[in-house]
Amino acid sequence: MIGSKILLVDDEVVFANNMSKLLAIRGYKVTSVNSGDSAINALEEEDFDVVVLDLKMNGMDGITTLKEIKKLGLFTETLILTGHGSIDTALEAIKIGAYDFLAKPCEIDDLIEKIEGAWEKKDEGEKKDIQEKIQKLVESPSAAFDLFPPKKRKT
Repeated sequence: MIGSKILLVDDEVVFANNMSKLLAIRGYKVTSVNSGDSAINALEEEDFDVVVLDLKMNGMDGITTLKEIKKLGLFTETLILTGHGSIDTALEAIKIGAYDFLAKPCEIDDLIEKIEGAWEKKDEGEKKDIQEKIQKLVESPSAAFDLFPPKKRKT
């Protein structure tokens, strides 16, 4: 969805900058980082709708970064970019919880189509969570204290 907040994670600075510009021109709010550690820090500081994550990065690779993202328990979907022909690794990422994958280099329209699909899945997950919380509150109003704990953010 136009206006969605995208976190682009790729250690290829030129690629990340170019994709960020192309997505911003199309109305997306893009934050670009160049490492898995930076991605985790960004996610701890701000909410994103979709993470576009490169698999092959120096330092923390994409699979490790995805595992760390999943530990955060956020309402975000992750789209994997793989530029090294590692379809098996991309499929492993999907088993861990990635929404889908796309081979690099990719056409911007293909990337946007995948981002839109990831956003829709994220939106459905949020709606389902809200409905479940409402049902619990109807059944037991005191459950509000358990259902809505304060967000943990870095200070």
